[in-house]
Amino acid sequence: MEVIEAIRNHPLYAEQYEKLKQAEEGRKFCRHQMEHLLDVARIAYITNLEQGLQIRKEVIYAAALLHDIGKYRQYTEGIPHEKASARIAEVIFQDLPDLSLSADEKSRILRAILGHRRMRDDMDVLEKLLYASDKQSRKCFDCKAEKDCNWDHRKKNFMPEI
Repeated sequence: MEVIEAIRNHPLYAEQYEKLKQAEEGRKFCRHQMEHLLDVARIAYITNLEQGLQIRKEVIYAAALLHDIGKYRQYTEGIPHEKASARIAEVIFQDLPDLSLSADEKSRILRAILGHRRMRDDMDVLEKLLYASDKQSRKCFDCKAEKDCNWDHRKKNFMPEI
């Protein structure tokens, strides 16, 4: 999983992740930090194995680690976080070793990041996987702030299992 470490250790990722942590400090609602990012990755990978989707683990983890990395820009600048995250991912992808992710995999990851917020009929399998795993990772069933949350009730996760 060298590609995941390359993403995590990339200076831009580290900078953006630190800004995200600062922006969410004291936040009573869901946070979008490493616990969430890894929960999304693990749920997606388990689903991938269970459903025989045959998506490489590195692709799933890369998409999960990058899908919310631009979230602080939504808080501070009003930029939709999927767009900010995709832009950050594009820059990081330019610096990755050529053999780590194919051009097609990078393209699919970017599409999944851009599409992870809303279900659509034309979603590809990685987009659907990231969308569903993101929602399943939420612990609305055990959230003290759930009643104050303005997230669409139909998207909230009230089941403690996936």
